[in-house]
Amino acid sequence: MTEVDTGDGPLARAMHVLRCFTADASALSAAQLAAQTGLPLSTMHRLLAQLTGFGLLERTPGHTYTIGLRLWELGELSPLSLRLRETALPHMLRLYEATGENVHLAVLDGVTPEASTALFVGRVTGQGSIPTLSRMGGRQPLHTTGVGKALLSTRDEAWLAHYFTAPLQRETTRSITDEPRLRDEIERARSRGYATTREEMTLGNVSVAAALPRVDGLPPIALGLVVHLERADERRLAPLVQQTARDLHADLRAR
Repeated sequence: MTEVDTGDGPLARAMHVLRCFTADASALSAAQLAAQTGLPLSTMHRLLAQLTGFGLLERTPGHTYTIGLRLWELGELSPLSLRLRETALPHMLRLYEATGENVHLAVLDGVTPEASTALFVGRVTGQGSIPTLSRMGGRQPLHTTGVGKALLSTRDEAWLAHYFTAPLQRETTRSITDEPRLRDEIERARSRGYATTREEMTLGNVSVAAALPRVDGLPPIALGLVVHLERADERRLAPLVQQTARDLHADLRAR
């Protein structure tokens, strides 16, 4: 989700601090946080004392700070965890057992269409699965991922018009970054009921994904597989993904 200017109150300062933590920077010192947020070091120390007191951050023996257990606990109360991921896990496991490949569950997230990404909320993998860049809670572009293209196929023309106002970044030499070609991919996904990417996010990887029909109370959802190019039998994998998406949708509607 894109950052929104929410002023300079205590809550805004706390959010600026929390946003500094990423998968590549999961432990940060007070000095690093002060430098990134622009807050004075004395102010940062007071703020960190409050955040650790609430359990939102934890201090490590190396005098750095990490995301705290209380923040993780609160996050697990989200419908994306309690309703979507918990319902999806058995379906994802069955798809993994049938294919032996990476299974991904993602939702559409963004303040505006042009800032939207695929937010990964579930993942099943194994020793024989090809390595991928995705992780639980991670984000990937819509135009270079199978789940992302599947999510794009659910959007109407007004939404897509805004989405295409932002430049599309090239992740590999195979990425599709021009609007006409990507629109063709979106239409193809709509007509056949699933989306594909071929080495567009990671060279050597192919993805097959299907969007779920809308579920009340949840953002748009897509389910997909990521496989090695040599094992990418689309005629076999696509029906398995589509059936799993249908089964998951029926299960979600029943809850």
